[in-house]
Amino acid sequence: MAHFGIIGKTLQHSFSKIYFEKKFKDLNLENYFYDKFEILSINHFKDVLVNNPKLKGLNVTIPYKESIMPYLDELSPEAKEIGAVNCIKIENTKLIGYNTDVYGFSQSIKPFLDTNHERALILGTGGASKAVAYALKKVGVEVYFVTSSQVKKTENTFFYSEINEMVMNAFKLVVNTSPVGTFPNVLESPSLPYQFFTPLHLAYDLVYNPEQTLFLKHAKEQGSIAVNGLSMLHLQAEKNWEIWTENPKA
Repeated sequence: MAHFGIIGKTLQHSFSKIYFEKKFKDLNLENYFYDKFEILSINHFKDVLVNNPKLKGLNVTIPYKESIMPYLDELSPEAKEIGAVNCIKIENTKLIGYNTDVYGFSQSIKPFLDTNHERALILGTGGASKAVAYALKKVGVEVYFVTSSQVKKTENTFFYSEINEMVMNAFKLVVNTSPVGTFPNVLESPSLPYQFFTPLHLAYDLVYNPEQTLFLKHAKEQGSIAVNGLSMLHLQAEKNWEIWTENPKA
């Protein structure tokens, strides 16, 4: 038996279980199983391992992509540099952390980037934002973060209240890495001055449920290119499968 799963705080609408169960069926893998492990605190992670000794691999989602790291035995070079993990391979009780968000995001946004997108606003400062920032910096994009926190973590961070016409004009790429707008909270969107989006802007939302978030809808109404996170999700899922079954080096 091969057992896989996903760890998160709220997983009712998780894509991963449906995706991997379909993959198992398509590949005629009858003894492969995928489960959702909702834990209220990362402190319960060890209980998941103890209660499921056949686990071969895990996905990690909000809000544990950073806090999971001290529980792992080894990190891939990318995961270590990014500072966030969304994929764990389990080899003889050894836990190895990877970041496949960076691959999924890089590949999915590549067709849409052009010379207008030299600077990016990343909405959110969690684990997913770190992977997005890493990917964008790799292709020469300058990144700034937007936080809803009361305290700025770094100098290249804005509060939402500071985003005005001048800032929007300077940053033609806006990436939402926060969960704002995720089903069932479909009437919510990041607090931005959407009237300053233009046809030169690219709005990318890591949220994939619903397919068109309010954030993307507002951007499209101003003529901006709008891309959701579904393609990224498929790409990172396939990379996870590759890691779990082929033991890649990166």
